[in-house]
Amino acid sequence: MRYKYCPNCGSKLSEIQSGDDGMVPYCVHCGKRWFDSFHSCVVVLTYNEFNEIALSKQWYLPEQYMSVTTGYIVPGESAEEAAKREVREELGLTLENVAYAGTFWLEECDQLLHGFIGYSTKRPFALSGEISFAEWVPAKQADEKFFPDKPGGALYEVYHKFLKDRGLES
Repeated sequence: MRYKYCPNCGSKLSEIQSGDDGMVPYCVHCGKRWFDSFHSCVVVLTYNEFNEIALSKQWYLPEQYMSVTTGYIVPGESAEEAAKREVREELGLTLENVAYAGTFWLEECDQLLHGFIGYSTKRPFALSGEISFAEWVPAKQADEKFFPDKPGGALYEVYHKFLKDRGLES
């Protein structure tokens, strides 16, 4: 998001040169630069000891598709903490370990996605109100339930990293 008005005092912002960052929005009243901001989110592929992946269905997904766990990072929380929290909240699972799988820019939403691969022992789900259905799916079949692949798609990048790391890629 590019600021047009000062979040502190509401004045219309001008621009000021800010070193290597170029021209940035600036409040002459508060004397503060307002750099562009964006949302930081997590995308978490959760797997179990049987190389199954937890896929879930949220109300906003088209009927034929499922996804892995996603969510926003809240202020004061690390990306790893957000990954563990989102899986616990949405699926009722506790991640025993979590590995970073990269960052991905989602242009259409101005979001930076932090990808993770997390392990949890297989157990029944305790779904939040955000999730209508979840299931453990064999890893090599999970991509049949995702949105069609697109270059640079975070879900596919994390999924293929998981397959490669587990020696499941053919």
